[in-house]
Amino acid sequence: MGGLIVLGIVALLVIIFVAKSVLVIPQAQAAVIERLGRYKNTGQPGLNMLMPFFDRVRARIDLREQVVSFPPQPVITKDNLTVSIDTVIYFQVNDPRAAVYEIANYIIGVEQLTITTLRNLVGGMSLEDALTSRDEINQHLRGALDEATGRWGIRVARVELKSIDPPPSIQDSMEKQMRADREKRAIILTAEGQREAQIKTAEGQKQGQILAAEGAKQAAILAAEAERQSRILRAQGERAARYLQAQGQAKAIEKVFAAVRRSKVTPELLAYQYLQTLPQMAQGDANKVWVIPSDFNKSLEGFARMLGNKGDDGVFRYEPPADDPNDVPKVEDDEGVADWFDTAPTESTAKAVAAAEAIAQREVPSLLTPPGAPPAVEGR
Repeated sequence: MGGLIVLGIVALLVIIFVAKSVLVIPQAQAAVIERLGRYKNTGQPGLNMLMPFFDRVRARIDLREQVVSFPPQPVITKDNLTVSIDTVIYFQVNDPRAAVYEIANYIIGVEQLTITTLRNLVGGMSLEDALTSRDEINQHLRGALDEATGRWGIRVARVELKSIDPPPSIQDSMEKQMRADREKRAIILTAEGQREAQIKTAEGQKQGQILAAEGAKQAAILAAEAERQSRILRAQGERAARYLQAQGQAKAIEKVFAAVRRSKVTPELLAYQYLQTLPQMAQGDANKVWVIPSDFNKSLEGFARMLGNKGDDGVFRYEPPADDPNDVPKVEDDEGVADWFDTAPTESTAKAVAAAEAIAQREVPSLLTPPGAPPAVEGR
């Protein structure tokens, strides 16, 4: 019975000895091992052998990149404004021994170092510079932290500013300023739009006035040409009409004169015809009083003596000449007036009308078309 107890105690001691001699470290971790209170070595991931009761693990260090977010810190800027800055640090432990023996708590050390460095950087900047210089602040913080934490066995990978919160009064002022800037830009854009619209409208009115003036000009040219042609044609027609009227009058006078010569008019007939004409002469509205001259008989007598011959009875009678009464000179048309009655338009008139129509149909260049650009095609 006593032997079994001793055997159990020996087995238990063996198990404890083996357990104290074997150390298994997971991947991405490291263990700082001490022997009798002094640093012996750093255990790597995997199986490590220890001396029981003499070696112990001082600390286990995570070798992965760690992310630490620090609470917002009040920082005073160059223009004496307090802002709240929230930071995030990305770091990795490269030397577990230094991280354990060089500093008591490297997380607190990194936090405090970040706060002091951030206050130094932002304290030399105005609020506007701090709000617009995030990248610059990040680079300065990373450089300062990496240099200071190098002896702690820590490598700072990145530093990011999560937020920079100015005081509420400053935020309200900034919002008002931004609102004023947006309203200013809106007013400027509205004014620019109105100016462009007025310019386009003025250019359109100018183009319309130019086109209207060009149309009025062409219309005036065509109207003047038409008036000139109509006057020419009317003058030609009146000239031909007067010529024909003169020819008719000449023919009528010729016929009357021949008829008078053939009818052997006597002074009594002339006097009778004259007396028949007197009532017609008195029919005018302006002929209120008409006086027959006292020497009317003497006038008839002189007219009869001029046209007639005195007979044996003392009466003057008209005697036709011995020549043939039909032998009366005729009025012939001049060859130069033959073209007066031609109603076809002349070549010069046709050319003038064609030139006016070509000017009227000519396209007026647009003032909106930039120089060198192809002309606008109708219908597109």
